[in-house]
Amino acid sequence: MQAPAIGGVQIPRGNGQVIRLSRGASLSDFADKIGVNPASLVQVLFHLGEMVTATQSVNDETLQLLGAELNYNVQVVSPEEEDRELLEAFDIEFGEDEGDDADLVPRPPVVTVMGHVDHGKTKLLDAIRHTNVVAHEAGGITQHIGAYQVNTKVDGHERKITFIDTPGHEAFTAMRARGAETTDLVVLVVAADDGVKPQTTEALNHAQAAGVPIVVAVNKIDKEGADPQRVRAQLTEYGLVAEEFGGQTLFVDVSAREGTGIEQLLEAVILTADAELDLRANPAQQAQGVAIEAHLDKGRGPVATVLVQRGTLRVGDSIVCGEAYGRVRAMLDENGDQVAEAPPSRPVEVLGLTGVPDAGDSFIVVDDDRVARQIADRREARERNAMFAQRRPRVTLEDLESALKSGERQELLLIIKGDVSGSVEALEDALLQLDVGEEVQLRVIGRGVGAITQTDVDLAIASDAVIIGFNVRPAGRAAELAQREGVDIRYYSVIYQAIEEVEAALRGMLKPIFEEAQLGTAEIREVFRVPRVGNIAGCIVRSGTITRNSKARLVRDGVVVSENLTVESLRRFKDDATEVREGFECGIGIGYNDINVGDVIETYELREKPRT
Repeated sequence: MQAPAIGGVQIPRGNGQVIRLSRGASLSDFADKIGVNPASLVQVLFHLGEMVTATQSVNDETLQLLGAELNYNVQVVSPEEEDRELLEAFDIEFGEDEGDDADLVPRPPVVTVMGHVDHGKTKLLDAIRHTNVVAHEAGGITQHIGAYQVNTKVDGHERKITFIDTPGHEAFTAMRARGAETTDLVVLVVAADDGVKPQTTEALNHAQAAGVPIVVAVNKIDKEGADPQRVRAQLTEYGLVAEEFGGQTLFVDVSAREGTGIEQLLEAVILTADAELDLRANPAQQAQGVAIEAHLDKGRGPVATVLVQRGTLRVGDSIVCGEAYGRVRAMLDENGDQVAEAPPSRPVEVLGLTGVPDAGDSFIVVDDDRVARQIADRREARERNAMFAQRRPRVTLEDLESALKSGERQELLLIIKGDVSGSVEALEDALLQLDVGEEVQLRVIGRGVGAITQTDVDLAIASDAVIIGFNVRPAGRAAELAQREGVDIRYYSVIYQAIEEVEAALRGMLKPIFEEAQLGTAEIREVFRVPRVGNIAGCIVRSGTITRNSKARLVRDGVVVSENLTVESLRRFKDDATEVREGFECGIGIGYNDINVGDVIETYELREKPRT
């Protein structure tokens, strides 16, 4: 049956048949499904008020509009559903334990630590693991996700517990939510001297929505003004009733700083897991799980922290994780020691992937590298099409003229680069949730892990976008190109500062600030170890001027290694110098010993500048 001609175009009309299309499909994909020329669909959409090319990724609403016009029932397949169909095509069942009930063996519980930003979550994990994580985090706030496994004794038996440390600031809602989805049990940390805060209830909502048991750790009981009973009373309002009050929830009083109550907390976790959960998995099948975090390491390449949920992951396995794939070259535990295999509930760092997966991507072990590459390539194509559909805003004939008028509609375009994928995703999620009215819009047109490259700057030039660097710096000639072309690059090490500045820019409420002005850069050519002084960097000044007592940072492969340093000593040969200009060699002491040949020392000063 022919449809009535629309602008002279004859297209066979459907009878309500279902057409399944992936998110971000093009008109060519639609045309292949119904057997027509893509150009005819372009003309139909044009007469419907939409200007779309045949190969352009199209958003869901446009596909369904076209389907309704031609009497087809267009169903846009979700990424999860499409991924499940993709794996089924390769005879892979994800998310299920293969084998009989007799094949299932007990596994350790996976525990997520949640709570308010400064109630001591990371210090509590620090006390459990006897390692100092807080010292490496900007402002004492966890910026990344990490996973660790610890041992404890309950009733004379050795038991293991896997902890997931999720970022504490409210900007990381998405990452904390994912932590609840991958976890078996939640430890809710509440400070005894501070009580229940908005982030406490937010974390509690995530845990309750995921339907996981909760153990409450009442921290800071050693502080003056601590009142653990008040915490118990407050949480009663949220459905968490302590055992001593006749409820089901275990409350444990702890002090992360003093190290008291830690064993009791671990025992409470095991007892709750044993009582409420049937934690078993089949270790004999091929491994499946989820990526907790991932980053790009200069010497080792892409490194992914994965949590094995079922099966056993072994060195040499062919693995596909999100859009990345490869053969497991090595696996490291939380202490950096190599391990040969990882059973269920075991978190490990995996080396050997071709790219950096996103935090939260599922991973599976497949039969060979060819299958892994095919799955990864199809996932990448699907994600790329969906991204194009999201990037390209719908432009109708009616609003085309008004959209082109300057000043009527303002849009802030952002490119986000970070040191790890979880931070990039969380920052993007937080920024897109900013509500500043309809007059101004925010759109993220690019994101990635690693140093800011010339490609990022070129994209910013073409689209008039602002680049946000989270714990990363420009690589190669990217900084020079950005400065020459006037591209605005903002650097942050604490995520809520980025959110506050972007929100202020959107609201037009920018106040005078101190702007960073780069003074000079010096490349380290040699490292001299001086007794009782530390390491001194033998450098050549690459740009600008290095001035004694100026502020400095250490950059390694485009990533900031250390901030808030000072040029404590500056020498030309044996003589002290107040400044050294471009092209000259010098010795620089910055009071930081972890310096390597090839590192770059950047010096800068803060100048007051009114914002516009």
